[in-house]
Amino acid sequence: MHHRLQPTAIAALVTALFGSAVSAPVLAATPDEAASTASSTAPEGMPLADVVVITASRTEHASFDLPAAIDVVDASRIRDAQLRVNASESLVAVPGLVVQNRQNYAQDLQISSRGFGARSQFGVRGVRLIADGIPATMPDGQGQAATFNLDRAQRIEVLRGPFSALYGNHSGGVVQLFTEEGKEPASVEMSAMGGSDGTYKLDLSTQGRANGIGYVADMSRFQTDGYRDHSAARRDQEYAKLTVNPDSRSKLTLVASNLHQKDTQDPLGVQWATFQRDPRAGEIDPTDTEAQKRTYAERYNTRKSIDHNQVGASYDVYFGENRLHLMAYGGNREVVQYQAFSRAFQAPATHSGGVVDFDREFYGLAINWTDVRRFDQGVLRTAAGIDYDRSNDDRTGYENFAGTQLGVKGRLRRDEKDVVSNADPYVQTEWQSGDWRLTAGVRHSRVKVEVDDNFLANGNDSGGLTFSRTTPVLGVLYKLTPDLNIYASAARGFETPTLNELFYSGTAGGFNYNLRPARSTHVEAGTKLRIGENTRIDVAVFQARTRDELVVDASSGGRTSYRNASKTLRQGIEVSADTNWDRGFSARVALTGLRAIYDAAFANVADGNRLPGTSRATAYGELAWKEEAGRYGAALEAFANAKVYAEDTNVEKAAPGYGILNLRFQAMQPVGGWRIREFVRLNNLLDKTYVGSVIVGDTNKRYYEAAPDRNWAAGFSAQYLF
Repeated sequence: MHHRLQPTAIAALVTALFGSAVSAPVLAATPDEAASTASSTAPEGMPLADVVVITASRTEHASFDLPAAIDVVDASRIRDAQLRVNASESLVAVPGLVVQNRQNYAQDLQISSRGFGARSQFGVRGVRLIADGIPATMPDGQGQAATFNLDRAQRIEVLRGPFSALYGNHSGGVVQLFTEEGKEPASVEMSAMGGSDGTYKLDLSTQGRANGIGYVADMSRFQTDGYRDHSAARRDQEYAKLTVNPDSRSKLTLVASNLHQKDTQDPLGVQWATFQRDPRAGEIDPTDTEAQKRTYAERYNTRKSIDHNQVGASYDVYFGENRLHLMAYGGNREVVQYQAFSRAFQAPATHSGGVVDFDREFYGLAINWTDVRRFDQGVLRTAAGIDYDRSNDDRTGYENFAGTQLGVKGRLRRDEKDVVSNADPYVQTEWQSGDWRLTAGVRHSRVKVEVDDNFLANGNDSGGLTFSRTTPVLGVLYKLTPDLNIYASAARGFETPTLNELFYSGTAGGFNYNLRPARSTHVEAGTKLRIGENTRIDVAVFQARTRDELVVDASSGGRTSYRNASKTLRQGIEVSADTNWDRGFSARVALTGLRAIYDAAFANVADGNRLPGTSRATAYGELAWKEEAGRYGAALEAFANAKVYAEDTNVEKAAPGYGILNLRFQAMQPVGGWRIREFVRLNNLLDKTYVGSVIVGDTNKRYYEAAPDRNWAAGFSAQYLF
């Protein structure tokens, strides 16, 4: 039985709490609130702000003084001159992070950090996603960036390298979204945006503070015909956030969200010859009738429907500088996916069919205590806590045909209950004295997987696995001068296989109980430099050695099985620079060099082969101008990516490197109580044809997913301040 959080429940939450006559003293801005107002870049022509972050240390810190690679994407970069549909729009400016828009809303974005997560066939793995303190990554390590609400985003913090080990089961990094909080004056805003390929988005929001309660509510609809054939999508999102101060030293935050996608088309990947002939086209199914010759996607009507609903609450109590943090969340996710498998491919008894249908209920709890002690010679800050997360899946599989009709739900081929849970205690402490910052932490992760197979016609897949690992972190930072810091850090990490990576053995086998978690050792060194008041440069060099790397074994028609490889090695450098000049000009540069290879041979893969899905170099550059009063602005963006191999042997055609230019314009006019904003974007100005993302290890060599040619987007918003 489905227990769906209906959209009306979000409205009811807003009504119930906003309608309450709560009269409580209002806290002064807490460190979290102060952090939420920080920006990664100050207005053009102004000194750069010292950015406050919390992801690396769980306590509020200037990013300049942390022994970690961490970047902040501010509200203006996320929301101005963007459709606010995909996190890739703004995260492209972060070094070390590669965010690929697959032009496939059935499979979501591909996010990789320092090469971790590049193999993901759909969604995000290897990188932990968090929104307003609530995990957007399930306990098995699989996450969905589509659940992020970018319309009300205040900032996104991106942590890479060793310190991400303190967040548990993943290896590459943490991407944490913070949304705005309701404040005075109250406002209501309407946005209408559109662009190429029949794309449009409508958004309506309100925010404010009344009777001691801050409120934010947002609803939007996005629709597109899609750049690629058979890639149309519609996405409806709703979001609500309430903040209240029960007394002078505490704060309660409630959030609720809904994501609905009905029959989102999946264009699948194509072979190189097909991409060269027509980047938009799908791969023709040679078994189709000679008269029709439809693509696999068309013939099987490959598609996915998603309903994702969740609520969460966090409560903070301050005892002077000390703080107790409590958090709880829960929700459900329903997915029905139609894949492109032939009848013959589904013939083996162990095959679970071409339709995936599951109903997931998930929930979690967290408690954290932050202790601050001051001594004559320094300050000791300690954070200790425990995270508990659990997901329960009622999962079924069906044939994707009935008689001669394809792309419909047929006979039952799978029926099981899957439970994944984790219980992770951790402690992190920092000693600050003079010019030194010493940080140490440890987390013990225990991930438990249980399978109860109720479909026994093809054998009994019931069983369980338990993965556990202790991941220590150590970092040191020294202030050579007030404007120059150097640091080093190291950690051990691990990455368990996700449920989707455990589901299949080979091309048609049952649950894969033989997969082991990948274990990694990370080291990083870097420097952070301020030049005057207007320029900041961050440089990080890193290395990660991994044993039992999880790699694609076979992939076809939307189903992928995995195996453990031998050793892998990732080495690289990240450079970011921001500067503000006079007369409103500013610039940002983000450069990444990455050597990601197999460090030992296995099967038919040679030592030194490049990890598929990773590029040797990426670069982002931006030259921007904004009028002194902030009413007009323009920017030229440049992005370049080196070639990417799509499979382990590096024999097949690599997706070629490319470079593109984008141009954006924006304007704002205050008219009485109104704030009117407009923007226009021109993407891929030089009309380059290129592969935007790859499907790693596809057995049929349908690796390539095309990016759009020259395209445009424009938008208008009207905000009224009461």
